[in-house]
Amino acid sequence: MMTRLFAGTPFDRPPTCERCQRVESDCACPPEPIPLKPPEKQIARIRLEKRKNGKWVTTIRDLDPTGDHLAQLLTKLKKHCGAGGAIDENVLEIQGDHVQRITDFLKQVGYRIAK
Repeated sequence: MMTRLFAGTPFDRPPTCERCQRVESDCACPPEPIPLKPPEKQIARIRLEKRKNGKWVTTIRDLDPTGDHLAQLLTKLKKHCGAGGAIDENVLEIQGDHVQRITDFLKQVGYRIAK
């Protein structure tokens, strides 16, 4: 009969969930949410950029991309500025020159601003 190398040690047992104590393959716990940095701990970098077709776009960079936080913030900014916008590689883009409006809005919400 052959004995296992880790027989009787914690390494011999399959891994278990820390919350429900079931084997990980049987665990039904939802995944833990990734904590989001509060606005006070984030620095938004706001710039005005000219695209190749001659249109101006206000960009907001360096915000925490976890969760659906950026999509919600983009919706609020689009309503506040009355303009269209998109998210491109974790950069918020608002059509037109809205640097001052966006700066005021983000400061009001609690973000720190760097230009």
